[in-house]
Amino acid sequence: MAKYQLLLPKMGESVAEATVIKWIKNPGDYIEADEAVMEIATDKVDSEVPSPVNGRLVEQRYKENDVVQVGSIIAIIETDAAEEAAPAPAAVVAPAPVAASIPPPAPAPVRQPEPPQIPGVDQLAARLQTTAPVQNNDTKGAARFYSPLVKHIAQQENITQAELDSIPGSGAEGRLTKDDLLAYVKKRTVAPPATPQSAPAPSPAPGYQNGATNGTQAAAPKPAQPAAPRQEAPRPGQTKIEHSKPLTASGVDEIIEMDRMRRLIAEHMVMSKHTSPHVTSFVEADVTALVLWREKIKATFEKREGEKITFTPIFIEAVVKAIKDYPMINVSVNGTQIIKKAAINISMATALPNGNLIVPVIKKAEELNLLGITKAVNSLANKARTGKLQPDDVKDGTFTITNVGAFSNLSGTPIINQPQVAILAVGTIKKKPAVIETPEGDVIAIRHIMMMSLSYDHRVVDGALGGSFLSRIAHYLEKWDADRQV
Repeated sequence: MAKYQLLLPKMGESVAEATVIKWIKNPGDYIEADEAVMEIATDKVDSEVPSPVNGRLVEQRYKENDVVQVGSIIAIIETDAAEEAAPAPAAVVAPAPVAASIPPPAPAPVRQPEPPQIPGVDQLAARLQTTAPVQNNDTKGAARFYSPLVKHIAQQENITQAELDSIPGSGAEGRLTKDDLLAYVKKRTVAPPATPQSAPAPSPAPGYQNGATNGTQAAAPKPAQPAAPRQEAPRPGQTKIEHSKPLTASGVDEIIEMDRMRRLIAEHMVMSKHTSPHVTSFVEADVTALVLWREKIKATFEKREGEKITFTPIFIEAVVKAIKDYPMINVSVNGTQIIKKAAINISMATALPNGNLIVPVIKKAEELNLLGITKAVNSLANKARTGKLQPDDVKDGTFTITNVGAFSNLSGTPIINQPQVAILAVGTIKKKPAVIETPEGDVIAIRHIMMMSLSYDHRVVDGALGGSFLSRIAHYLEKWDADRQV
């Protein structure tokens, strides 16, 4: 029997660690190749870790809720393959009587077998093994590895490179993890309470004994007033909720603990509101031509392509066109720098069956036609609802669309998906009476009307840009070609 070391695979360029959510297989269970062994979670997405080999699980190296570094051994699987031959240790044989002057031969060194290579797994572990171990915590920044998340937290907390290099790391080969940095920030933020400076005692004059003079009792010292407790600052991304008085729950109230994804959403939303001054603009769009066109072609499209065409890819196409007209919407902010993005990566908010929300990304949407966008939307939505999204599927978005109309809402004021600077909410499409201008004069007709709202970061997007961009989206939807072919 051979023992296979299952490593935590790479889950994206910026992902250096993951949390064990649940073990699907227990010690003693038989595992087929490509069968899931455990569920893990990163700060981006949940996923499963499959086994590349057939075998029986004999050891779990980590428990649920443990944080594991990429490339670490997470399980041992016993396979049916013959174990790699390793040099057997030298047999211990009683030495024959020899002259006292001749020392017995030293035992041959035992060579430890090398762990089997794991195909298709991140090469980070191999790189770590070949890298010289960190000798001390003063490793220079050029030689010490820092994940993008650690660098971002350090930048937000104004931690210098020298200070960052001095922080002890608990990761592989002394690497600094997110938890190491957050613990350091917490200790640095909470200063030790100041020791009250006591006034120097006066030199005793003649006749003073035990604080009294000539039978006169000395005044009792005034007790020191306790210092006000120092408020602990929240760590980066942490949701800090303050109440005027403690919250209580009665015996009939139900207390529900937030799951991991809901906590991440809460922290991300609070961080966004603290980061960006939000402004929201609204516009109505007459999408009658668009609605009638979709009704006309949707059956033929589904029969030909094997999937449905919804309004979402149509909205995305209009947004991409408007971004090309107003590229300063497709930016992010880094301190005092505005980073203008070359690619248009559209994030689409997707509701999950458990009530949570995830935002998969359509990469380089400017290079796709309507058919390509439709296929990308359907694929990502299906992967999101079945838990098959990968970390790369939810990263690098530059603009977000959320469809509140799917829940029969007229409109909303969405919160910006950081580090983006704008987010579009599309409302439900309703039939309404509207004034139509004709050569013969104005008439009232029943039209399909939809409200859209755009929340934008007023640090870099002013009302003129935000309003013009939103109106341009409405223009593309209202001027839809009723004879268009897909």
